[in-house]
Amino acid sequence: MTSDSLTIVTHSPEATQRLGRVLAGLVPNGTVIALHGELAAGKTCLVCGIAAGFATTETVSSPTFTIVNQYGESPKLYHVDLYRITAVEEILDLGYEDLFEPDGVCVIEWAERAARLLPADLVDILLEHAGPASRRITIANAGILPPNWSRVVSEEVGQGP
Repeated sequence: MTSDSLTIVTHSPEATQRLGRVLAGLVPNGTVIALHGELAAGKTCLVCGIAAGFATTETVSSPTFTIVNQYGESPKLYHVDLYRITAVEEILDLGYEDLFEPDGVCVIEWAERAARLLPADLVDILLEHAGPASRRITIANAGILPPNWSRVVSEEVGQGP
């Protein structure tokens, strides 16, 4: 990850969601958040927290079959799940560029499947298993988050190893 990165460990799904709520307060409209991690690493749990941070009361679920779910209005949260995508051409057919609009935030699970289509300025997040309920989460900022973002996250969620 980049030098502008932070690794923390959450010890429960609630803590992972709290991280999502904190991030929601830091990202400006138009942000793309690329999520990486194996199955059950906490990607959707993090998205639930981001949605809660945007005051979305809708139930968030992974759009594995629908590919894209939209939550809220101002800002909109575009939740994309590329797990079932096997070729970049499928993403192109989705009209993916409409998801990078300045009216909201686009969070992409399995973002590595669309790596060449993503903007250079984004927030990259790697979620890894660190125990039965614990997750090691590395956040890399590529020019999107405010200068004090890592301090805010550390204070609000807790600093990992």
